[in-house]
Amino acid sequence: MDAAHFVYAPFLALVWCFTRVFVKAPSGRQRLNVLAALHATTKEIVTVQNLTYVTAETVCELLRLLAGTYPAVPSTIVLDNARYQKCALVQDLARSLGMELLYLPAYSPNLNLIERFWKWVKQQCLYGKYYPTSADFQAAIQQCIAQAHSDHLAALESLLTLKFQTFTEVPVFGEEAKVTSSAGEKQKQAKVYLFPKREQARKKVLSKAA
Repeated sequence: MDAAHFVYAPFLALVWCFTRVFVKAPSGRQRLNVLAALHATTKEIVTVQNLTYVTAETVCELLRLLAGTYPAVPSTIVLDNARYQKCALVQDLARSLGMELLYLPAYSPNLNLIERFWKWVKQQCLYGKYYPTSADFQAAIQQCIAQAHSDHLAALESLLTLKFQTFTEVPVFGEEAKVTSSAGEKQKQAKVYLFPKREQARKKVLSKAA
């Protein structure tokens, strides 16, 4: 489960290109909020949409919708730690509906499957596209989401696999990193640099000077 806030504004498709290309930009800051739950295996999407704000009541509305869509089926909802999703109102309703809420670690969007889906939606109907009115903008997003499971199931099954990027024992800039030169040797501490090649060149110059 996660919310996406689509702002009625230009979405660039390219960082650079050989020919200068202009993208029309709409005026205003209207947005479409979509709170959705993505089924991890069937790739079905259940949504609640509005033009105002996503609140705890919005989350409760989606939970009730999920309970009606999958009655008598044990459900585990994976979601982030947004305040409106972790409040007592949401937790109490989930408990009464027999749902388990699985909160992800902080700042871990890479572990939420639906984040890939939101990126796919933007690529399909927003990047490099211009919509003359906010209504056209909203209709394009709604149509893309509604047709995703039926018309793009093969693409979603390839994209939304249960493989997640994790980070363990990675070098962090500004911290000491453990480096093993060969098997069986003790680990030694090494500084992590933002520009490692520049640092190597500097050390090489210093060694020659010595």
